[in-house]
Amino acid sequence: MILVLALITATFSPPAPTVGDPITITFSEPVRIPPSPAYEVISGAAGSQPAERFRRAESPPLHKTVVVRTFLPKPFTIAGVTIPVRSVLKKGDDMQPASLTPPQAAPYPRAPFIAIAIAALLALAMWMLAWYLARRAVRVIEPPVPASERYRRAVLALRENPRHAGRWAALADATRAYLAESRANLGSDLTTTELVPRLQEQEHVVADILRIGDMEKFSREGAPPRDFEEVAARALELAS
Repeated sequence: MILVLALITATFSPPAPTVGDPITITFSEPVRIPPSPAYEVISGAAGSQPAERFRRAESPPLHKTVVVRTFLPKPFTIAGVTIPVRSVLKKGDDMQPASLTPPQAAPYPRAPFIAIAIAALLALAMWMLAWYLARRAVRVIEPPVPASERYRRAVLALRENPRHAGRWAALADATRAYLAESRANLGSDLTTTELVPRLQEQEHVVADILRIGDMEKFSREGAPPRDFEEVAARALELAS
């Protein structure tokens, strides 16, 4: 038996195994791998073979290639082949854990605040641009209401409000303003006495309106009893 073992050679990898490394051993001839506390058999050439199966087998099978590992930092012998195993610890290691380095405080994040500030400045710039463009926008100017239309509206409003206090005077004022805008020789500074002679013959209703309005303004008796609806209807003909 000793002679047989002496004739068996083997190669293994890795060439310089350390504690815990899987070591693949290839023998020149099939051998039986007996169980041993010095190593753990991971698998054999025929496939994965749990180590426990090798330990409980009464007659270990023959193997030409096995994978073993050990957690002892010293050489071990398997089937007559000595495998050197070195420790992963440095020489003179006292087996004490390294001192912990206290955590360093992370720098305060500035990027979010910079992004918020930039967004706020952009929003302010856009708002100011919109405000400036709105100020320069061309506004739609409604055409002025003609003097005749404004006079017609004033007369209709007085007709619809019979309880209006002094509506004869209001009608006279509206008529005088309309004549001043529509006739160059009928300025608003003319009195009724000065204005009436300058009227055309068909405008005698204007004389009635002005005189009744003056009486309502200045006379103690007030305006004479006249049909306001009838006079207002005739006044509308001036704006036609």
